[in-house]
Amino acid sequence: MTLLLTRGDVETVLEPEVCLDALRHGFRTAHSVPVPGQRVRTDLPFPGTATALMPGLLPGIPAYTVKVNAKFPGARPALRGVICLHSGTDGELLALLDSATVTAWRTGLAAALGTHLPAGRADVVGVIGAGAQAELMVRGLRVLRPLGALVVHDTSAERAAEFAARHGGRVLSSAAEVALVSDVVLSATWSREPLLSLADTRPGQHFTSLGVDEPGKAELAADLLDASVVVVDDRPLAVSTGVPAGGGIAAATLGEVVRGDHPGRSSDTDRTVYAPVGLPWQDLAVAWTAYERAGREGTGQRVDLLA
Repeated sequence: MTLLLTRGDVETVLEPEVCLDALRHGFRTAHSVPVPGQRVRTDLPFPGTATALMPGLLPGIPAYTVKVNAKFPGARPALRGVICLHSGTDGELLALLDSATVTAWRTGLAAALGTHLPAGRADVVGVIGAGAQAELMVRGLRVLRPLGALVVHDTSAERAAEFAARHGGRVLSSAAEVALVSDVVLSATWSREPLLSLADTRPGQHFTSLGVDEPGKAELAADLLDASVVVVDDRPLAVSTGVPAGGGIAAATLGEVVRGDHPGRSSDTDRTVYAPVGLPWQDLAVAWTAYERAGREGTGQRVDLLA
C-alpha cells in the first residue's frame, strides 16, 4: 500500500522545529553518502520546465526519494509535482507526497539555517518575494533566533500586504528600499535580472538568495557576490546552475559551516550570501519526517496502485 499525502496532510504533520533538526543532521552527514544526488532539468515545448531530483539519500534512513516537478512561472501555483518515497529494501513505493509543499518546507527551512549560521545581527529582516518559500524562511528563522522588525516587497502589492499583515511587518516599494533598511535580506523570486547590486548594500549585511536554482535566474549582481563571503549547498551544482555562474566564488558549503569546518563569516563587516540550488537529500529529510508522523497519526490515504 502507498500512503498518499496531500498538501493539507503534509502541512498537518510537519513542524518547523522537527524539520530544522532533520535538515541540520542532513547537512552534517550527507557528504558521507557515496551516491551523489542528480538534478535533471529540461525546457519543454510549453511555457515551463521539467525538473527531477534523485536519488534523495541520507545515512540512517532506509528509503530514498525521486522528485518530479513542473515549473510554469506564469501559473498559480508555479510549481507542481510529486515526491516518490521508495523503500531502500525492495523499492516499494511507500508514499506519494505533494512536491510543492515539501519543496517549500525543505527550501525555506534549509535557507533559514543558511541564514542563521553566517548572518550577524537581525534587527531588521527584509523579504523580497512574498511566496511560500519566504514564509518558511521567516518561520524557520523565528525558531532559530529572535527577529526584529520585518519589511517586505513583492511585485504583487496584495501578496506583500498579506505577508506583512501575517508577520507584523510593513511593505516597501522596491528591493533597493528593503536592502537599505535591513540587516538580513531574504529573496525568493523568479527574477532573471539582478535585484540588488553592491551599491545597494552595506558592510555586515547578510543575503539569502533562493532565485539561483536554474541557469539564467539572478537576484544578486556579480559585484555584490564578488564582495561577499558566499556559502552554497553544493559546489559542483552551484557552479553549473547556481550563483557562482554569475559571479562570486563559493567560500564554503553549508555542510562545512554546520560541521564547524568554516565559520561562515570572519568579521562583523563581512557581507555574507547563502545561495542554495536545492539537493535531493533535503527532499528525503522532510518527506521521511512527514511519512513517519503520518503513519503514527493515521494521516493521509492508503491506496494500492497495483490493484
